[in-house]
Amino acid sequence: MSANIKQVSSSEVDERLTALTTNSNAIQAVCSAVEGTLGPKGLNCMLVDRFGDVTVTNDGSTILEKIDVNHPAAKMLINTARSQDEEVGDGTTTATVLASALVSEGAKHVAKGVPIAKILEGIRLGLNKARAALEQMRLRPKSVRDPLLRQAALIAARGNADLADLAVKAARLLGRRKLLDPGFKLSDTVVAKEGAQSEVLLGVVLDKARMNKQMPRQLKDPKVLIVDDALEPEEIEEDALGTEAGFNKYMELRNEFRAGLEKLVALGVGLVIVDRSVDDLAEEILTDAGVMVIRRVSSRDIAKIAEHTGARTIKRSSLSKTKDELAPLLGLASEVFEDERMEQIRLLGGKGEPVVTILVGASTREVKEERERIARDAASAVQASVRGGVVPGCGAAELGALRQVETLHSEVKGMTVYGLDCVIEALKRPFMQIVANAGFNPLEKLGDVLAAQASQRKDSLALDCDTGDVADMLEKGIVDPAPVKLHALKAAGEVADAVLRINTIIRKREETRVAASEAPPLGTQSTPTMNP
Repeated sequence: MSANIKQVSSSEVDERLTALTTNSNAIQAVCSAVEGTLGPKGLNCMLVDRFGDVTVTNDGSTILEKIDVNHPAAKMLINTARSQDEEVGDGTTTATVLASALVSEGAKHVAKGVPIAKILEGIRLGLNKARAALEQMRLRPKSVRDPLLRQAALIAARGNADLADLAVKAARLLGRRKLLDPGFKLSDTVVAKEGAQSEVLLGVVLDKARMNKQMPRQLKDPKVLIVDDALEPEEIEEDALGTEAGFNKYMELRNEFRAGLEKLVALGVGLVIVDRSVDDLAEEILTDAGVMVIRRVSSRDIAKIAEHTGARTIKRSSLSKTKDELAPLLGLASEVFEDERMEQIRLLGGKGEPVVTILVGASTREVKEERERIARDAASAVQASVRGGVVPGCGAAELGALRQVETLHSEVKGMTVYGLDCVIEALKRPFMQIVANAGFNPLEKLGDVLAAQASQRKDSLALDCDTGDVADMLEKGIVDPAPVKLHALKAAGEVADAVLRINTIIRKREETRVAASEAPPLGTQSTPTMNP
């Protein structure tokens, strides 16, 4: 009897370890695809699709977005990293490296017989301590003109000073209040264009053209009308057109539509933004009146234009309003013009809220895409730094937090300490990967930096990746946004908790309806198919 019990127990343990090892290996494979990009000396990754289209990038978020994976644990890691990018706009590589380390270290301890519950308890304690340590060491920018913002942008922009300066200039134009708005993302203002000159514009740039060449190419101080609808007469059913009453109704609607357009002309509207199509009658009347019409404008651009010009969006039915009712719905801009060479329309100097566009120029499509990604990272870093401050970069903050986590060894008893060790090992990984990418010995430099931090009591010490010497990252201007690090720890902890709890892997049955005649009798159980 006891032999049978022992055999079953051994089988269950083997199954659990197999599942954990499989998941850990899958996560490590994803991590290996991005860890080489970490740090100032990180290298690029080439992504090739089945058509031979090539993407060369140093951006971990882009690599994770485009990488082809089938394993569920790997997908879980990628989804978590994606949430990191959506939340703070950067730090996906750091989150991936931390999560991979937590899972792999946890798997090793489980294989030695440490209960998963104790490991997870230690991980939670360690991550809480690490986050508290980061909170203590962060520095808050005094204003949007604080040099810390430019330093954070430069690191996020991988040394591209022109792109870092664009992000900082845009932040200064918008001001602190706008950057703190939870619904606003500075990275969304980045627009890349081949052949363009990089600049920051106080306005909106549309990849659109005038409806026809007879419309004015440039407008000064135009009144702006935004139609979040089609600029067409009210529709009537086709069947009704076959009747006299229906045709009369059709003519009545067109006459009302004409009257509405003439009201716009009388009000002095110079620019009409339309969400959908524009009727031929509207095109004719507005062209003759010298009005510029831009059609099929995206809802996101319409929202920007409305905010910047102070216009209120209307539906086509609103054209029936009186001139006095329509006038307050109009917005104002100082200048609107079409750049025919760049195939863009620029709407500048709106009388509403300030809206900026970070225009990034490039020579080719591949370069354009990469420069756009870098500019978005720089913009995200600036906004995150305004919201949550900065911490020393180049892995210094993680090592400073590591030393705080080590102090818990004297407070924690039993096997929970193995969970703390997982966090300690994970906090080493970003620094060690940065050092390895720079061409130095990670173990040697780790010991040097930890000893220097302890002796000098400075959490800002790390490695100068050019000289190989220990240096103060704050003095060198190497900083990272604190929200990026804090969210990376949170995301990594969530992945580790989810993956380490997986006891077995089962293939689900197909989600199809089973006919009543084919359904198993009540009280019976179907046997799940195991994923090998």
